[in-house]
Amino acid sequence: MSTITTKDGTQIYYKDWGTGLTVILSHGWPLNADSWEIQALFLASHSYRVITHDRRGHGRSSQPWNGNEMDTYAEDLATLIETLDLNGITLIGFSTGGGEVARYIGRHGTARVAKAGLISSVPPLMLKTESNPDGLPIEVFDNLRAGSLGDRSQLYKDLASGPFFGFNRPGAKVSQGIIDSFWFQGLQSGHKNALDCIKAFSETDFTEDLKRFDVPTLIIHGDDDQIVPIKAAGLASAKIVKNARLEVYEGAPHGLTNTHADRLNADLLSFLKG
Repeated sequence: MSTITTKDGTQIYYKDWGTGLTVILSHGWPLNADSWEIQALFLASHSYRVITHDRRGHGRSSQPWNGNEMDTYAEDLATLIETLDLNGITLIGFSTGGGEVARYIGRHGTARVAKAGLISSVPPLMLKTESNPDGLPIEVFDNLRAGSLGDRSQLYKDLASGPFFGFNRPGAKVSQGIIDSFWFQGLQSGHKNALDCIKAFSETDFTEDLKRFDVPTLIIHGDDDQIVPIKAAGLASAKIVKNARLEVYEGAPHGLTNTHADRLNADLLSFLKG
C-alpha cells in the first residue's frame, strides 16, 4: 500500500495512477478513494496522473481519535501534495471533498494549483443560519448523528438506496451494486471519524476560502440533489468564486459520479484540456 505520514503520525493511503498532468480527487462522506474509481480510470486512461486518497479515518487510512475536522483534512492534503512534490495540479472535490479542497486553497493558496473543481460539493455552508437561510436545519444533521450512533450500517444502506443516488425517485434505475459499494465503503470508515465528519462537512463555513480561488474553477451540481441542495451549495459557490464555470445537471442526484458518470467524465476531460 502507498501511504504518507502526517505530522501527528496518521497514515494516509493513496492511489497513484497514470502519467501526465496531475489530478487529485478528494472523496465524500463516508466513502473513500474507491468512490472515484470511474473517473480515476477514465482520466488516467487519457494521459493524466490521477491521485486519490482516503481521508483520515476513512478507508485504508489510520483512524485517529482527533483531527476529524476541515483544517486537519486540508493539512493532510497539503502533506500529500508536498511529500509527492506536486505542482500544476488540478484539485477536484466531491461533496465533503469539495470542502477539503476549498479549505486547502483557503490555507495554502494556489501556488501548486492550476485548476479546481467542486462536484456536488458542500461549500460555502450547508447549515441553515440567519445569514444562510437556504441551508439545511441542524435537525437534519442531528438525525444523521442519531442514525450513525444507533445503527450506522442501516443508515448507510438507507442513504444509498434512497436520496444519495436518487433511487427513491419515481422511475429511477436502481443499482444494487452501487448501493452495496456505498455501504461497504462506509463501513470501512472509523465510527468516531465518520461521526465527527458530520459536523465538519455541515457546520464549516467555506465562504472566505472560496474567495481565495484565483484559478479556473469548474462547479458541477445536480438540481435534484437531496443531500447537498444546489441553492445553498453549487449556485452559492458559483457566485463567490471568481469566473467560475457552473454546470447544472438537470434531474441529477448527489451521487452523480456514478449516476451521470459518462457526462461527468466528458466534462472533466474538457475542463482539463481547456
